[in-house]
Amino acid sequence: MPSHPSAAAHIQDLGAYVTASPSSFHAVHEAARRLDEAGFTPLDELQPWDGAAVKTGKHYMVRDGALIAWVVPGTAGPTAGFNILGAHTDSPSFKLKPKPTTGKFGWLQAGVEVYGGPLLNSWLDRELQLAGRLVMLDGTQHLTATGPLLRFPQLAIHLDRSVNEGLALDKQQHMNPVYGLGEPADGDLLALLAGRVKGKNVDPAQIGGYDVVIADTQAPAVFGAKGEFFASGRLDNLSATHAGLEALIAHAKGPLPEGTPIAVLAAFDHEEIGSASRSGACGPVLGDVLVRISEGLGASASQRRQALARSFCVSADAGHAVHPNYPERHDPANRPALNGGPLLKINANQRYATDGPGAALWARLCTDAGIPYQEFVSNNVMPCGSTIGPLTATRLGIRTVDVGVPLLSMHSARELCGVEDPYRLARVTELFFRTAA
Repeated sequence: MPSHPSAAAHIQDLGAYVTASPSSFHAVHEAARRLDEAGFTPLDELQPWDGAAVKTGKHYMVRDGALIAWVVPGTAGPTAGFNILGAHTDSPSFKLKPKPTTGKFGWLQAGVEVYGGPLLNSWLDRELQLAGRLVMLDGTQHLTATGPLLRFPQLAIHLDRSVNEGLALDKQQHMNPVYGLGEPADGDLLALLAGRVKGKNVDPAQIGGYDVVIADTQAPAVFGAKGEFFASGRLDNLSATHAGLEALIAHAKGPLPEGTPIAVLAAFDHEEIGSASRSGACGPVLGDVLVRISEGLGASASQRRQALARSFCVSADAGHAVHPNYPERHDPANRPALNGGPLLKINANQRYATDGPGAALWARLCTDAGIPYQEFVSNNVMPCGSTIGPLTATRLGIRTVDVGVPLLSMHSARELCGVEDPYRLARVTELFFRTAA
């Protein structure tokens, strides 16, 4: 078990958050529920935000599968900087196609498209659910989640004797989950999804569109010789979204002395597919909110640029722990371990946005919080992924550092982290929110 009682509570709460968040829309809904309980006020981007509404206090805004939440200190002026924790709400998976009800040979199957870069084999022979939003012809939206419904059945070894020498999965031919027996005409998936909307009588004939993904249903679990491991779906990147959410709620309890930056949680959607959407980090959602906050504080265009120049973004996403069975895939001098502390992610080609000042800030924050951290850099022959960090730095000109929780089995249906590291990320983030960078 975690060495610190608060770490144990944090990991259990992370499990509860992941369970409540089978899709990006559910992740935002659950975050909004928690913010409401903590006294945050939702703002509608379709309505004007008068100065009094944003000059001080705790607010949030939802755009599709993204959420921006912030705390403005009472002493904030028009050039006050923003300390931003950036994360994302989506995870690699499969998304329901148009005309989703398919099947053959007496099996009912769901037509799905690969979303992002999932480890396909990890999704085999698991009880899975459909989850997301239904959009009605009149524009209203409903969250839906089916619970255990589907399975990608693997071919028996008797019918493929060479499978253990190399499993090859065709994304179109083999990744069609089964969800029942019968004929497609009798197994309408949209009707099933409409029937699983809680507390509402939804007419499936009125569904005009939908954004529905597949999610694992196995409960998160703490395990290991000393309870040191935590396994769950969607740790990339709900581990960071949850850490930022908990840190912002704790930060908002104050006190917030003069000079405290404006603390912001930016939980984007669509990071796993490149972030190019109205709710992704390439889109305008964060910039739109920062402009409206600055306007509420009476900032001129020049003062807004001053505010951004003194701002800082911590881009928090998952990173790779060293794999004991594949050590050659990692940098020989930088091999992060589970429970060794959150990662400082570095790449010479700016696939991560960390630079010298960002590294120094992260080192100072971790030292002041009494929390260890680890440096991550890729092996030179291994392609390096990227994050929202470089996108935010490029779009807004905000200084940015890339960090995250170390994982094994990244992009698996069920990922693995240490029980200490998510709590440590949350604690450093809480300190970051109140530290002038």
